[in-house]
Amino acid sequence: MARNLFLGREPRTRFGVLDMARMNREAEEALRAYGVRVDVRQPLRTLGVGAQQMVALARAVATDARVVIMDEPTSSLEPREVETLFSVIRRLRDAGIAVVYVSHRLDELYAMCSTVTVLRDGRRVHHGRLADLDRLALVSTMLGRDLGDVREEGATKFSGDHQAADTRPVLTAEGLTVPHKLHDVSVSIRPGEVVGLGGLLGSGRTETAKAISGALARSSGEITVAGVPLRGGSTPAAIRAGISLLPEDRKSEGIVPGLSVRENIALAALPRLSRFGLVSEARVDSIVDTFVKRLRIKASSPHQKVGELSGGNQQKVLLARWLAMNPKVLLLDEPTRGIDVGAKAEVQKLVDELAVDGLGVLLISSDLEELIEGSDRVVVLKDGAVVGELTGDDVTEDKLMRTIAGGDPAHDAVKEAATDG
Repeated sequence: MARNLFLGREPRTRFGVLDMARMNREAEEALRAYGVRVDVRQPLRTLGVGAQQMVALARAVATDARVVIMDEPTSSLEPREVETLFSVIRRLRDAGIAVVYVSHRLDELYAMCSTVTVLRDGRRVHHGRLADLDRLALVSTMLGRDLGDVREEGATKFSGDHQAADTRPVLTAEGLTVPHKLHDVSVSIRPGEVVGLGGLLGSGRTETAKAISGALARSSGEITVAGVPLRGGSTPAAIRAGISLLPEDRKSEGIVPGLSVRENIALAALPRLSRFGLVSEARVDSIVDTFVKRLRIKASSPHQKVGELSGGNQQKVLLARWLAMNPKVLLLDEPTRGIDVGAKAEVQKLVDELAVDGLGVLLISSDLEELIEGSDRVVVLKDGAVVGELTGDDVTEDKLMRTIAGGDPAHDAVKEAATDG
């Protein structure tokens, strides 16, 4: 971890030998300013995504740069970490350092930026003082759509029209336990229902999705899909049973950047598209063509490498891969993170359509508005355990944050930080 922080500028003794003691000491001091208190001798991969983000930020600031470019810096941070980041940005600004802040979160732009430049399809379409542009006008400029249409449609594309079938759950997870991560977590989803998982970063949301999908081994707990117990607990077993997971980190856990759009979409379905070990190219082409059109994936051709696509189109390719499997349950972990407002609206609309078609959906999102608008119920996690469940009119930002805080007097501070971030 310390090596990551000092990469290319490692401190050395007067004899030219790497000074590990000094490097570890200075790394601990630097990270402490960002609220990260860890053993800096451990590999960076042992940290969560949010903590890794803070290490990257600390490294960028420590180089004495005159310009710091931050590309979606809060995408993996919890509210308190966002506040720490904002204080760092203010210090940089006061020190005369220019900050280029790239984000799709409008609250952050208005909180931290003085000017805004809007790019669309690789071209600059607007530049000016942010104070001269209200939020709906900014969204309209980003989408290239009429302001009146944006104002009428509102902030999200969730319709809320889906209605869960009054039947037995399509997915039941009972007593999921993963040592040091999850403690007796239970979740159920009915066909046509979108169940949200609420909680701060590190509360166990991602771990719950991974435990259900077989990507994280559990020490105890039972999972049933459409009334049939899931045996084995492996990812292949979960996929065969009808469970598909869209992971939080699409770059390292989802897409295969060196493969084409076509290959990425067909990847999971290849066993079903082959006979006697030979893949039917015609069936692959048919499936790929269907989902490229349905999800409006923008690529020069199905043979373009997926690593060359925008974040939103990469996310659509992942969705296409799992929808091609005809799943019964779709686990979505931060499905709109790091994608532009247009792609975000398309993904939200697709989630609604899937629920209307009878699919069971588990939705994880750090965007409170998205979680509240998109979910029929919200199961709230804290420290790896379920601390509450919100349904109907109780699915509000205030009640969600109160449940997360558990009546703690710090609730107001948590809510304020979450709103700012």
